[in-house]
Amino acid sequence: MPWTDVTVRDRRDLMTILDTRALNRATLARQLLLDRADLPALDAVAHLGGLQAQEPQEPFVGLWSRLRAFDPAVLSNLLTQRHVVRTHLMRRTVHLLVADDVVAWRTRHDAMLRQRVLGVYRGELDGVDLDELAAAALAVVADGEPRSMPDIGRALSERWPTPGLRVLGEIAVALLPMTQVPPRGVWRAKGGARHVLLSAWLGREIDAPAATGVDEVGRLLVRRYLAAFGPAATADLRAWCGLAGLPAVVTAMRDELVTFRDERGRKLIDLPDAPRPDPDTPAPVRFLPAFDNAILGYDDRSRIIDDAHRNLSVAGERVVLVDGRVAATWTVDSGTVVVRPLGGLSRTERDAVAEQGQALASFLSDQESDRVRVDPSPR
Repeated sequence: MPWTDVTVRDRRDLMTILDTRALNRATLARQLLLDRADLPALDAVAHLGGLQAQEPQEPFVGLWSRLRAFDPAVLSNLLTQRHVVRTHLMRRTVHLLVADDVVAWRTRHDAMLRQRVLGVYRGELDGVDLDELAAAALAVVADGEPRSMPDIGRALSERWPTPGLRVLGEIAVALLPMTQVPPRGVWRAKGGARHVLLSAWLGREIDAPAATGVDEVGRLLVRRYLAAFGPAATADLRAWCGLAGLPAVVTAMRDELVTFRDERGRKLIDLPDAPRPDPDTPAPVRFLPAFDNAILGYDDRSRIIDDAHRNLSVAGERVVLVDGRVAATWTVDSGTVVVRPLGGLSRTERDAVAEQGQALASFLSDQESDRVRVDPSPR
């Protein structure tokens, strides 16, 4: 065997293996789910790299589970004061992000957003030049007036009648840097999604692509992802952001990263000084909102959810973590938080779930109710 092959093999064998429980505790620590943090809401949103937010009220539960003394009015004010925004970005899904991050990251996501919308609507877009459509859409929304997707589509339909109003509007929102404006996403507010250009809403232009060959935004995304989700494989990184070109960035950053392997043999990367708690660290019960990135932010989600329950995370089910893993789903019925276990829970675990469910019920009802019901475990 050539000497170089022996060296590569030996380096691989010497990598520390992190088992599922070690990865679970690292994830909980990075996601502020092991201990509630004293961070301001804005700093928490930044640390997490945004919160998935296609369901407008869910980020409030996500931050309540992560922060001490979280006040939903603070997050609402951050939105109305334009410090955070709701926009299509990672994976072409709606995220709540710090405005500074969107300004810096949006251009880096342009190609992915275009590819994904084309993948969904390729048939409807037959013969449509996307650059021409984007230019026409820009002319429609340039006045800064908030518009729904059908409104934008209606303005474009005379020129492209085949795709339909909603499809045209959705394509335009993917092609142009836009944001959903309040009251969408404000605590307890209702209202359809209306969109304006990010530059008009924030009063500043989106950062242009880097002039040099160094992908500085890609490097920043790697660091931010690992700070909130690591240790992780490059496939996990791609599952979070949807970008295909980051393995090359990871390779260029190899001198500032540390490496591990998981029990499947996958290579994991991480920041050297990021927290990796003892696997035996106790993990408290946590209630997660629908589509929480603590689950969706990975290709291999086995560190936090069993494969048998994986579909819950993409079906919009709200889940409960017990000992750091998805162990139940939860809903609200007439002011009562209803918990449905997915498997057996000990009496101590049921009591902990009920206690945290009472706290959630109080939060959701402005302290008017602490009703919770934990259903029997399935047989």
